[in-house]
Amino acid sequence: MSEINSRKAAIVGCGFVGSASAFALMESGLFSEMVLIDVSREKAEGEALDISHGLPFAKPMQIYAGDYADIADAAVIIVTAGAGQKPGETRLDLVKKNVGIFKSIIPEIAKVNTEGILLVVANPVDILTYTAAKLSGFPENRVFGSGTVLDTARLKYLLGQHLGVDSRSIHAFIIGEHGDSEIAAWSSANVSGIPLNSFCEMRGHFNHQSSMNAIAEDVKNSAYEIINRKGATYYGIAMSVKRICEAIVRDEKSILPVSSIQHDNYGISDIALSMPAIVGKNGVEGTVPIELNGQEALALHNSADTLKKVIDDIWDE
Repeated sequence: MSEINSRKAAIVGCGFVGSASAFALMESGLFSEMVLIDVSREKAEGEALDISHGLPFAKPMQIYAGDYADIADAAVIIVTAGAGQKPGETRLDLVKKNVGIFKSIIPEIAKVNTEGILLVVANPVDILTYTAAKLSGFPENRVFGSGTVLDTARLKYLLGQHLGVDSRSIHAFIIGEHGDSEIAAWSSANVSGIPLNSFCEMRGHFNHQSSMNAIAEDVKNSAYEIINRKGATYYGIAMSVKRICEAIVRDEKSILPVSSIQHDNYGISDIALSMPAIVGKNGVEGTVPIELNGQEALALHNSADTLKKVIDDIWDE
């Protein structure tokens, strides 16, 4: 096995999400080497060439198309490969197609690299994170998904718009499934330490429940709205991938709601879903037990049950 190169990333899958992520990572300057792998070598070559032509405006790096052998020393392996979500299709509808794809991809990765971090971005991300952990045999801290990092960014963006404040001053999480059973953890939400409802009232908003319901629905339906309008979502998730990679490469110990296998977290075990976690160079270094009210905790269990049923169906076959 090659020694891991902390400045090297691999992207498996060069569709909309993979290529947008490659572009975001090139712009970030985080890596000095990036290999792109796709079932169509020609597609990977085209993306690598196109992105490379912008390097004179960025920072020097090697970007090239490769195969699984080129992953051997990658510190972060970003898996975006899979069928995309079509209009009218839920993320869970994709499950059988994409688990099948992962059964061919993940063992190939594990053959050549056992020390890197596997970052799963393909959907349904929670099911595929669980699948990748089981198929790779990697320690669980080094296999996690982009989870609700993007959903949480959408929540912060919409709250920022609603309140007329910088979205970076808002501290709130979407947790659970990256999908239709996700939960907005309102009870722990705050704006620079001020409880959300108090801040809303300072800004002249008093219909808390109806506003919370409307914003949570908008977050949940964001992907569907974008897919209906332009056929796919990729810029937001690409920026989420960049943010997660920053936390890994810089060993930031950032708290991000990534999808990882839970162990008796709120009584939930042996399922991958999103809870705030400390992310650094070793991957997920621990989960953060944010306070949930009874309703939120129940919704989290329901989200876990939804995912558990799908996992049981897949792994019993």
